[in-house]
Amino acid sequence: MADVEQIYEQYFQEVYLFALSLSRNQQIAEEITQETFVKALKNIDQFKGNCKISVWLCQIAKNTYFTYMDKQKRFEPGPPPDTRPGTNLTMEQQLIDKTEALCIHKLLHDLKEPYKEVFTLRVFGELSFDHISQIFGRTESWARVTFHRARNIIQDLLLEEKP
Repeated sequence: MADVEQIYEQYFQEVYLFALSLSRNQQIAEEITQETFVKALKNIDQFKGNCKISVWLCQIAKNTYFTYMDKQKRFEPGPPPDTRPGTNLTMEQQLIDKTEALCIHKLLHDLKEPYKEVFTLRVFGELSFDHISQIFGRTESWARVTFHRARNIIQDLLLEEKP
């Protein structure tokens, strides 16, 4: 049990800040963080050590957040039809619009690695390219190029989906 407590104490702040960057809400971030550690405890045997434990925990937090948001959407009315963002907005600005964000999340879910994780860490985790490169054990240039490619793939897929 000491190992679990040590993991909790060592990574709580990092997971909480990641959840806060996703949700932009302290209460939601606290709930996501708590649920993340509960899930991690239940599934600790699935951690294979292929990545840092903080990356594994943040992946659980991200999935927990998306599940939470999907559940919330069932209870929220949809946006008025005339509130779609203009096509001249950057993809990051479009993430502000919940409808557009959900569409991007769905596309992101099917994106191959490492594009999926690099994009998620950069946009939702708001990590610097330097931090992303450290997580993957690669160069900062690699992180930038991978993010750029992921963004282009998502933008192309978004253009294909729009009428």
